[in-house]
Amino acid sequence: MKAIQRTSKVRDFHQAKWNEPIIFELHQPGEKGVEVPLADKTVVSEVGDGVSMIPGSMVRSERPKLPEIGQARVLRHYVRLSQETLGSDFNVEIGQGTCTMKYIPKINELLIRNPKMMELHPLQDESTVQGMLEIIHNLDLCMREISGMDAFSFQPSGGTQALFAMASIVRKYHEARGEGDQRDEIITTIFSHPSQAATAAVKGFKIITLHPDEDGFPDIEKLKAVVSERTAGFVVANPEDTGIYNPKIKEFTRIVHEAGGICYYDQANANGLLGITRAKEAGFDMCFFNLHKTFAAPHMCGGPATGALGVVDQLKEYLPGPIVEFNGENYYLNDDLKHSIGKVRAFHGVAQTILRSYAWIRALGPDGLKEVAQTAVLNNNYLYHKVQKIRGASAPYVKGQRLEQVRYSWEQMTKETGVTTEDVQRRMTDFGLHYWTSHHPYIVPQPFTLEPTESYSKTDLDEYIAALEQISNEAYENPEIVQNAPYNSTIHQLDEQNYLDDPKEWCITWRLYKKKALETALTK
Repeated sequence: MKAIQRTSKVRDFHQAKWNEPIIFELHQPGEKGVEVPLADKTVVSEVGDGVSMIPGSMVRSERPKLPEIGQARVLRHYVRLSQETLGSDFNVEIGQGTCTMKYIPKINELLIRNPKMMELHPLQDESTVQGMLEIIHNLDLCMREISGMDAFSFQPSGGTQALFAMASIVRKYHEARGEGDQRDEIITTIFSHPSQAATAAVKGFKIITLHPDEDGFPDIEKLKAVVSERTAGFVVANPEDTGIYNPKIKEFTRIVHEAGGICYYDQANANGLLGITRAKEAGFDMCFFNLHKTFAAPHMCGGPATGALGVVDQLKEYLPGPIVEFNGENYYLNDDLKHSIGKVRAFHGVAQTILRSYAWIRALGPDGLKEVAQTAVLNNNYLYHKVQKIRGASAPYVKGQRLEQVRYSWEQMTKETGVTTEDVQRRMTDFGLHYWTSHHPYIVPQPFTLEPTESYSKTDLDEYIAALEQISNEAYENPEIVQNAPYNSTIHQLDEQNYLDDPKEWCITWRLYKKKALETALTK
């Protein structure tokens, strides 16, 4: 179906579309891109004080079945895939709400590609990696200033792993005090990230969820009703994923502390808080920041990421070790932490992400970090003001100023036209723009979550708003235009049978895909 005429504010876009096979399907036996030398038969590994051959259980009996393909075809393959992908270096990435997509300075990419950085190995002796240890330690000091915490670990792979580490610290802290069995409840809020409840549940805690009061804020009276001698901790995002900031947060942490609980803070998205408010002054004992969000390192399709985990002094001994410390002469890895929860991942985190974030902080300085927050909040409230004027759109719960993002709703438009937020999501790709709905299950009906960050200009915001306005007009004038989208994008209408919810349908490797495809063929 031909789309109606687009407005002048929205650029003409048509994405390159290739019938590109996956790389395993491009495999041609005998075709080579790189000649890999055979391993010497005398390859050994050091174990303790002696030397032993690599254990037989670790030696392959046959070569791995990797695709054989020449360099030119590899290059074409990945360039074509890049042409079919939307990303923060390609389009206005306002629509990836909760993920703080921002401009990543390209000079920082040059830093991590320096041979001195690229050739580092995590098993090197400490004396040979003093420069990298100094950067990790200095980033620790920066994070202490930003948060008010007393020590940081950069070991967690991302926010969810940092939340898991914090839940583990809560568990071990109470066990060390002889209250491990008694304190078995974690309190959170309905609009906080689902990983907060999930990670605490994995550690065996019972989850108590606070719903908002009539004004849309976390209900302090409900907190008072559920806090008890069984309370192990309180975990919250503030602002929550709706963009709502709880101004009474210090009262919440005081109540939990008086009951003997630990308060920990999800600051994955701290873009609206830098230089303005800190976890310490809000009464938190722990917090984490996603370096791949607030601190200008890339998400990279789920990794490499870093959840920078900070704690107050009384919890330092519980951190995952080792942590980097300085004795006045040398930087060293301190693994002598009495109550450490142990490693949450191998080695010491993603060095490249740490370097990018440290460079970004040093380039901006304290005043620059505060300006980041102020600009992000300004951009978000401009967008907030404009979106609520679009027919069929609204921002449920708290009225007035939001912080760095907002979870909006198309509920009215869906009731009046039948067009859903998933329809809008597909149609937005026709304008070369990304758009995210919400975590499941939806708490806000027909949601869409926008976070403009500090990186986008008023012109960028106006273009995104114009696309939403046009889609709203299409929904009310001819809803099939939106419902049949996309037209200019590489994506297609998805099968709505929720295969992703059925583990039996998952194919996470090429070998598993071929096995299941064969099983399906044999049953027909």
